[in-house]
Amino acid sequence: MEVSQPNEVKIYNLSAGKVLPEWLSERKRRALLKKNVDLRRQIELIQDFDMPGLSHTVKVSRDGQYILATGTYKPRVKCFDVNNLSLKFERCFDSDAVTFEILSDDYSKLVFLQCDRYVEFHVAHGRYHRMRIPKYGRDMRYHYQDCDLYVVGASSDIYRINLERGQFLTPFQSKASDINRCTINPVHNLLMCGTQEGRVEAWDPRVKEMVGSLDCAFQCLSLNKEIRSVPSVTALKCNGALQMGAGTATGQVLLYDLRSDKPYTVKDHLYGFAIRDVDFHHQQDLVMSLDRSVLKIWNQNDGKIYTSIESSADFNNLCVVPNTGLLFLANEAPKMLTYYIPSLGAAPKWAGFLDSLTEELEESNVETVYDDYKFVDGAELESLGLEHLIGTPLLRAYMHGYFVDVRLYNKAKSIAEPFKFEEYRKKKIRETIEQERGSRVQVERLPKVNRELALKLMEDAGKSKKKKGESASLLSDGRFKALFENPDFEVDKTTDEYRLLNPVLSKLGKTKKAAIPDDFETVEDKLEERDEGIMSDDFASEESSDDEHQWTAEVKKEYRTLQRERRAREREEEEEEEEPATKQPKLYEMRHGEEYTGLDSFKRKPNKLTLGERLEDESQVRMLGSIGNREMSFSTVRKSNRTVEIRNKRHVEERRRIVRKGFKQKPGLFSQKRR
Repeated sequence: MEVSQPNEVKIYNLSAGKVLPEWLSERKRRALLKKNVDLRRQIELIQDFDMPGLSHTVKVSRDGQYILATGTYKPRVKCFDVNNLSLKFERCFDSDAVTFEILSDDYSKLVFLQCDRYVEFHVAHGRYHRMRIPKYGRDMRYHYQDCDLYVVGASSDIYRINLERGQFLTPFQSKASDINRCTINPVHNLLMCGTQEGRVEAWDPRVKEMVGSLDCAFQCLSLNKEIRSVPSVTALKCNGALQMGAGTATGQVLLYDLRSDKPYTVKDHLYGFAIRDVDFHHQQDLVMSLDRSVLKIWNQNDGKIYTSIESSADFNNLCVVPNTGLLFLANEAPKMLTYYIPSLGAAPKWAGFLDSLTEELEESNVETVYDDYKFVDGAELESLGLEHLIGTPLLRAYMHGYFVDVRLYNKAKSIAEPFKFEEYRKKKIRETIEQERGSRVQVERLPKVNRELALKLMEDAGKSKKKKGESASLLSDGRFKALFENPDFEVDKTTDEYRLLNPVLSKLGKTKKAAIPDDFETVEDKLEERDEGIMSDDFASEESSDDEHQWTAEVKKEYRTLQRERRAREREEEEEEEEPATKQPKLYEMRHGEEYTGLDSFKRKPNKLTLGERLEDESQVRMLGSIGNREMSFSTVRKSNRTVEIRNKRHVEERRRIVRKGFKQKPGLFSQKRR
């Protein structure tokens, strides 16, 4: 059972909860009931109160002892006995039942209107007779005083079948093309028919003539001019002798006093869906109107909403148990919905335990506390100072972060940022002051956020009249207001993506940042002066291709710059990874007769020395023989980079680790044994 409280009215959903499949054995059912607490607490008001696919119509017999429902698939009817709260019988049809009528006080006499133009009669033991009507039927009602069955549908004729004689009578000729709904007033027995053209026709069976007509479509169109289709009548219900409710295909419910041709109350569901059913609650002057998405209960005098029930699946039909707060809903789901609203009335006698159950729930007013959790990543967790909780039950690891209790998160947030609320308060005060200043007369200035972007948009607007409207709309459009006001939307020009995609705009801060004016008027004046010296449009179109080539070259140049910076960062990281032990101190030897002038003299590379200096350097000269010939050797090739050697060495070691053992040559496999 699920409890909801829309508009401070408690609604108990008795059909909420999990459903066990029928093919489970009794042993498995008991095992599931022991393990699952929700299944043990579930209330099953009527056993097997469902359909294989979906349900069409639900009705209660006049004696209140039986509940009958039609559904699919296969097309069938189910009868439930409320005394035993279980299924009494189930029958299948050849085609779907559009609607049905209960002719007797119990289930012994039923008539079904089927979608293949057949009218099928059933008695206690099963199907009794079936007959066919000329046109497809949409609704039917039984007139108890004359034993006449009225059938309406896709025709202007209102078919009459006298069940006492067992024959068709002369049909009533309506002025409408199609008739969607019909109902019979229980007091004066007038037959009300809702037509496709949005009219309600009243027929008197005694004189067999139409005695009145109401134009509901005209009233809907006059109240709501946005309606584009004809609001045909899709639901009808009478309340006493003089009140009637009509639902339209455009989502309006009109309440009429039959003495007037104008409705005294009009209720719009505001969803645009057709009204499928209307019913009255006599004790509290409430109206229940149903469309496929919601059931609304509202006051019939002023239209004020009382409560509502939203759908998890599309609603098809509404059935209210008379003089109680229990109601059934047929929907596009296997389980038929059961709701109990104690404020509308007590539970029926056969479900009296609902009153005591709801009273106990209301007395034990226990507040349900839900522990909400906040997701934080590693950086945010470190900023809050909660990294020491990693591995404890207070943090639950999930993907690249952790789930933390929102109460702990708020406490840690207040400790880590004690002045956050004061900053937020000052920010709100500044926003309020700026809004008050907006009513004053002042010169319009550049925005404080993304000033460079706003200036570029203004320059683009000055270059071409075609772009002027687009740029002006971007600056004045309320949807992009936060882009130039909220600091969180400030463009970060230091990112690689921005530098690569916007090479021209990224240089604006270096060249024109100091020249940005403070007001729009100065910029517009400069743009107008510049536009006077612009060449003709033909010449500008010829130079457009050159601009594209220049922009492409700048993009390529920026891309090469980013690649060089990336390689430099990688080189620095690799050098930092080297072990300090590999870096040995350099030792320098002082020759005889030289003076120490600092380390700069020793750090000079031999390749930078002149030829004379190299010849004077005895360490690089070798004597040949005794004649005095000298030989000196040197290389012009630059020494290999230490970083490249380290990278190649790592690569070779990695390859050695990857090689599989199966490919290594076993010693002595191909060698011959020496004798």
